[in-house]
Amino acid sequence: MRSIGNLWANCSKWPEPNINRAHWGLMVTLPFSRSEESSLPRSVIVVEDDALLGLDIEQTLHENGIEDVTICPSASCTLERLRNGKFDAIVLDAHLADSDEGWKIAELVEAMGERAMRIVFQTGSPEEIPDHVRKLGPVLGKPYDPRQLIGALREKQSAGLLAMLSRRR
Repeated sequence: MRSIGNLWANCSKWPEPNINRAHWGLMVTLPFSRSEESSLPRSVIVVEDDALLGLDIEQTLHENGIEDVTICPSASCTLERLRNGKFDAIVLDAHLADSDEGWKIAELVEAMGERAMRIVFQTGSPEEIPDHVRKLGPVLGKPYDPRQLIGALREKQSAGLLAMLSRRR
């Protein structure tokens, strides 16, 4: 088995580590009906530089019917994945180890393409998120209840800037 450090550096999906998640007190299984699941995105990119929190978010998403989850620990990994993949939503740590302005990724996502991507911010310092960025998506203050994340992912996202401009023509 490869170490989490090597997987983290390669930005790949992680194997399930042999840890007791209940010990961390972060996981809650949230049973939802099939109709509630359908409003959730199908593919999510999670931008989180804390490996254990990233794994917990991934498990929460899987337990709620989201099978396609990609985890990135850095802004550079995220930009690479966004360039090469299609995602319905992004769960974004606003303060990453390699960039203290994770919301710039959200601004880029908001400006991309015709199809709007749901954006959910997570941060230990929600008061530091600028007002214009808060308009891009819900801000969850860490630690938060996993039900808040699932609820935020159900919210409809407005169209991106380029999509709105192209409709005006």
